[in-house]
Amino acid sequence: MCVSYLLLIIAGIALARNDLKNDARNNGDLALWIDENQVRMFSGKVMDVYAIFNGNVLPYILDPNFDKQMPVIPAEVGYVNFTWKAGLKKYYYHFDRLQSYDEDILEAPVISIKIRGRVPRRPKEFSILLPCIGNSSGIATFSIGLLIESRKGRPLNGTPLRLNLRKECSQRGPDPECDKTCANRGWCNHEKICQCPEGYMGQHCRTALCYPQCLNGGNCTSPGVCSCPPGFQGRHCEGGICGEKCLNGGKCVQKDTCECPKGFYGLHCEYSKCIIACHNGGKCRGVNKCKCPEGFGGDHCEIGRAMAHRSVCDLACKHGTCVDHACICEPGWYGRLCNHMSMK
Repeated sequence: MCVSYLLLIIAGIALARNDLKNDARNNGDLALWIDENQVRMFSGKVMDVYAIFNGNVLPYILDPNFDKQMPVIPAEVGYVNFTWKAGLKKYYYHFDRLQSYDEDILEAPVISIKIRGRVPRRPKEFSILLPCIGNSSGIATFSIGLLIESRKGRPLNGTPLRLNLRKECSQRGPDPECDKTCANRGWCNHEKICQCPEGYMGQHCRTALCYPQCLNGGNCTSPGVCSCPPGFQGRHCEGGICGEKCLNGGKCVQKDTCECPKGFYGLHCEYSKCIIACHNGGKCRGVNKCKCPEGFGGDHCEIGRAMAHRSVCDLACKHGTCVDHACICEPGWYGRLCNHMSMK
């Protein structure tokens, strides 16, 4: 399997540590990196590769000899995925240079997002495509320029970035006998080594890659597709199948394993933590504690609360006196509120 050219220049960099990775993704300032999934796709190693971290362009990117130290991007690498995020601050970007210096071999790089815009607040992925021209072979030089500015229009220190890189384009020469040993559309290079398409690895490209890995004993049968053992389901076999339905609002989370709501337990959430059942429509919410509907109280909702009765006196007797929630009318008046005059 080919080794990522980007991994070669910064293998072992300390910024791949989990604590800094979490800070850059969740709590820090502006960050730009190649995520571990693509690095692992090319190299088999798990690490993030950063270009910008916590609002700063990393020193190795700004090294005057950076371009010279960069290996040639191999022919089988047709694009690079980046992830970036602005955090709590506002940043604006402009890819002001996407140029090929050998247009008979390589077209100008293409990005999967707009040429200019605002860096997303939360982590979001984009790609830089490197399209070789037809069956052309050779090594082409190309340039990428990126300007990042703050909300006040001030360029981020170290930008605009100006990177001149080299990309190999090669025509795949036919070698029928060798190609037969490479599975899943893999092909033999001039050294008779299988070059695998994205999503496969191994000596003969027979091992598919799934990210995240298949869980609970599942097998990766094709790129990103897991075959799950009996009792499990989901894209990564992360979900369970319960032979018996989970009761009382329980959720099946693993094979024949229910996650029970508050107040219930048991293999299928069939038991209530309220030894004495909740009355009058109450719901068990803890050990012998019920949540009662309006009008009821007590640990088991067994106590009915007296409902207030509205008194007609609340509306005031017009020509009478309120006695025991009823109007006693003056002579010559009648009605519920003593507001009707008697006819003599």
